[in-house]
Amino acid sequence: MSKAVTGSNAEVLTSGAHERDAQRPRSTRCAQRAFVLLAALGLSAAGSAVPAAAAPMSPSQGGSSSSGHSPGRAGQDQGLNSSSECKFGGKNIKSTPWSLQRVLLDELWSKATGKGVTVAVIDTGVDKGNSQIRPALSPGGDDFVGKTNGTTDVNGHGTRVAGIIAADKVPGSGFSGIAPGAKILPLRYTGAENKQGNSETMSKAIRYAVSQGVDVINISSDTVAKKPNAGLEAAIDAAVAKDILVVAAAGNDGADGKLENTYPAAYEGVLAVGASDRNNERAFFSQSGEFVDVAAPGVGMVSTVPKGGQCSADGTSFSAPYVAGVAALMYERYPDWNAQQITARLQQTANRPGAGPDPQLGWGVVDPVAALSGDDKPQDRPRRDQAQQSRHVTPMSLTVGESDTERTQRLSVYVMAAGTVLTILIGGTAVAARDHRRKRSTAGSPAQTTTSTRQ
Repeated sequence: MSKAVTGSNAEVLTSGAHERDAQRPRSTRCAQRAFVLLAALGLSAAGSAVPAAAAPMSPSQGGSSSSGHSPGRAGQDQGLNSSSECKFGGKNIKSTPWSLQRVLLDELWSKATGKGVTVAVIDTGVDKGNSQIRPALSPGGDDFVGKTNGTTDVNGHGTRVAGIIAADKVPGSGFSGIAPGAKILPLRYTGAENKQGNSETMSKAIRYAVSQGVDVINISSDTVAKKPNAGLEAAIDAAVAKDILVVAAAGNDGADGKLENTYPAAYEGVLAVGASDRNNERAFFSQSGEFVDVAAPGVGMVSTVPKGGQCSADGTSFSAPYVAGVAALMYERYPDWNAQQITARLQQTANRPGAGPDPQLGWGVVDPVAALSGDDKPQDRPRRDQAQQSRHVTPMSLTVGESDTERTQRLSVYVMAAGTVLTILIGGTAVAARDHRRKRSTAGSPAQTTTSTRQ
């Protein structure tokens, strides 16, 4: 699918997962109304409150930071539904995230771990204070909004993105990066305390990554302008010309169902990634459009945060690095393949409901094991064929905690069920009371008649 674009107007940047507080999920609105109704009836759920509407917490809340905080319109979206309980320097999550449970990791890592491959993470920086991501950091990082070397992250978004790619395996946690042997080149283009980025700082970061000879560039950000920026497009073209695979988040503005391009994901030569849920379906927030190439898990995504620890969040910002990590594995396993062949294999082996691409999932949900199976070079373009179903997922009980979106949906069901039960109880009580009054009235009627007759 062609992604040729033109245009020259400047724009600021927001993350590929930009917050949609004003467009809450229907289940959230229903849950809130149900809670209000129950409250009006004098009821309350145990320890409950109206579910939060995916409102990210700012770093000033609770003296901690959350990747849900967006540092202005020029900054990142930190994940659509970041947990308000996320604390920088917190604890690791013991269970294995569903996005890793669905992959046969032993088989995958027997083929490759990403060794010898470098992924540039153009983001808010990557915090070297997290010991799980520190071993992956490559020297030579840079900062285009400050004076660091890219290993400072006051926001948290870039640290999460990098963790999904290459976080180390550590005892006591089921989470690691999909390519734990890969290296990360941290490039901060936005997210400084006193300065946010724009298309110019992103362009500089891209060109710097090209000069450093990286294999993959991950960009979990998009523009807020309707037309692309000529300088940013030229930087992307420079990377593509050097046979560097550029992976970008499709964006989180898909709740309204409209088909719209977002940039840099829609530029020609960029691998645009949407978000999928546990059912291999499009996450409700994931942007749809003809530019979408593939999808990857983007709900309940566990990853590293600054100062240590892990948190979970939703967003295409975290789908893109999943694909970038799989690409790193492929570059190790197939060192003579070019970026177009890597892209074609990812598309061809993806799990999809139809024969070809669609605007919601592109060619489908990336299958890491399938992408690394076989030695035949792929065609430069994927071919339409029968629907591809997941071939490498072993059914299992998922132990990872639910995402905020799923929690909201569950609560809405509980509340609606409670409201229904309450309505039945009130109605039943009213009927019983009415019947009781009728019985008393019927029992008293003959006595009153007899008395009247005797008079």
